[in-house]
Amino acid sequence: MTPIGLAHLTLLRLSPPDLVTVAAAAGYDFVGVRVRAVTAGEHQYPMEPGSPMSAETLRRLDDTGLEVRDVEFLTVGPDTGPADWKPALDAGAALGARTFSVVGTDPDRGRLTDTLAALAADAGPLGIQPTLEPISYQPVATITDAAEIATAAGIAVLVDALHVQRGGSTIDDVRALDPALVPCLQLCDGPLQAPEHLDLPAELPLGMTADGSVLQIEARARRRAVGAGELPLAGLVDAAPPGVPLSVEVPDAHLQARASDLEVARHQLAAARTLIGGAR
Repeated sequence: MTPIGLAHLTLLRLSPPDLVTVAAAAGYDFVGVRVRAVTAGEHQYPMEPGSPMSAETLRRLDDTGLEVRDVEFLTVGPDTGPADWKPALDAGAALGARTFSVVGTDPDRGRLTDTLAALAADAGPLGIQPTLEPISYQPVATITDAAEIATAAGIAVLVDALHVQRGGSTIDDVRALDPALVPCLQLCDGPLQAPEHLDLPAELPLGMTADGSVLQIEARARRRAVGAGELPLAGLVDAAPPGVPLSVEVPDAHLQARASDLEVARHQLAAARTLIGGAR
């Protein structure tokens, strides 16, 4: 069966060990863990190797049989360097992570590629592969651009259903990817066209910000469960390499306000299973 994991952004209010517990109870196969804050002012979980929270996460992974496949998140800008990524890589390696999610914000493509190649050189000995996620509101917005940069830098591409749609990529672009470039597919749903307006929730987990941009608000707090929107998800799953792991990344502030963490996790997993049952 296709492995299905729970991305931390779906329930970012949970600490990493609690995320493992909830994911296991819901029936997931793996989790993704945020080991590095993404936005300015965001609280960071203390996941340094050997820290109490890292040790407790490892204990719960052992108890449940789940694994951490990916850790996140690094924004790669003009001045990003080893001091920015090494703590996250060390935290991920302690958890047995296989990939490290990054986004490119440096508009200089040559410099961005060089930075990502340096990241890959540091990540490789730890058994971790950086994955470049094209983000619809960032300089690297399309699958094609991400694939070109990733190939040159020796890393992979993280395909996210929402950003495929919002960034102007197509299912054919995903199908054209070298299967070796795609270690995971992130699933969520939403309207076919970007909303003209979305209210920012009164509070986002960990002090995360969305800067008021509709695309950012949607991506970080207003995604919909698989099957609850209009995105061509069955075609996307079909276009991805056979058997690629699926990660459920559905931060939905409305659902989280009225349901328990376990209810949210179970709801998102059931929706994903329904999709892949019909897609393949």
